[in-house]
Amino acid sequence: MATIEPYDTKGGRRYRVRYRTPERRQTDKRGFKTKRDAERFARTVEVSKDRGEYINPADARATVGGLAPAWLEGKRGLKPSSFQPLEAAWRNYVEPRWAGVTVSDIRPTEVQLWVTELSAEKSATTVLRAYGVLAGILDGAVRDRRLVSNPARAIDTLPRKTRKAHVYLSHEQVHAVAEASKYPALVLVLAYCGLRWGEAVALRVRDVDLDKRRLMVHENAVEVAGKVHVGTTKGHKSRAVPFPRFLGEKLAGQLEEKGPAELVFPGPDGGHLRTARVHADNYSWFASALDAARVPRVTPHDLRHTAASFAVSAGANVKAVQRMLGHASAAMTLDVYADLFDKDLDAVGDALDAAARASVGKMWAD
Repeated sequence: MATIEPYDTKGGRRYRVRYRTPERRQTDKRGFKTKRDAERFARTVEVSKDRGEYINPADARATVGGLAPAWLEGKRGLKPSSFQPLEAAWRNYVEPRWAGVTVSDIRPTEVQLWVTELSAEKSATTVLRAYGVLAGILDGAVRDRRLVSNPARAIDTLPRKTRKAHVYLSHEQVHAVAEASKYPALVLVLAYCGLRWGEAVALRVRDVDLDKRRLMVHENAVEVAGKVHVGTTKGHKSRAVPFPRFLGEKLAGQLEEKGPAELVFPGPDGGHLRTARVHADNYSWFASALDAARVPRVTPHDLRHTAASFAVSAGANVKAVQRMLGHASAAMTLDVYADLFDKDLDAVGDALDAAARASVGKMWAD
């Protein structure tokens, strides 16, 4: 049991609580102005030990800035394209506000105010990522027994991301962009095979089977902070993607006089092709082709949406589209491209109508 001892200071009498931690180490907390306050603290300590909720006061004095490096280091196993945004969110938004704050002093209302203020200036994606970094660090503090619960997980309101409407190009528009492009075969691969940009520019000659009309997708080349990182695909799974017969001739031209390990779509320096951006301040060959073809301003990734629309229009079912795009599940494909399957819903309604009329039509006629 805890013991309470008085002692004198220049400011008057104070009280010290001596107690043992769950590990049986003796410690104390001093500075209580009244014996009642000391007794209240002693009771709290005993209850927290009985419930398994005891937190060492020294551990609770850790700051967010002190815990962040270990948390970030634990995330280095992520792909560079996933780790870099987390590190940037810490550096730009979390560190300036929370680095010097003791974890035990953080309150849900303070976190909510920070999220609300940040939401007034930044996009939902940016705010949610910054919030996730803070919440993740505090989750670690809970696991390490520095906190009983995570104050960041107790807030009421977070911004909601709104999904941007997909832009689908027509066959005519895609071919117009390809003809105006520096890399016509690449544009067609993006628009008809649904590869992500990094998957397309990582293709090597050995990944193209012209006889079976298949692309073997197993690598991804992503540009992060000006450097290209090559790794596995987003889902860490290889997949075979079909391509239309007309595209075989275009691809064959890309493979001429190249060895099996060479890139199908190399950049000017022979290495991986850099991301083709479409912003006004970063005008690329792709943006130039869009303007020349007079089509809506889309990104190379948007051509993946066009590939999905072409596949659905050609009669592909959701499972086939899922495999082509490399989604984790058919449910994900339906969630992303629900608008493309409206005709399937109409077909279901028509089929149900026909079945009902065949069964009970005579009753309606009467």
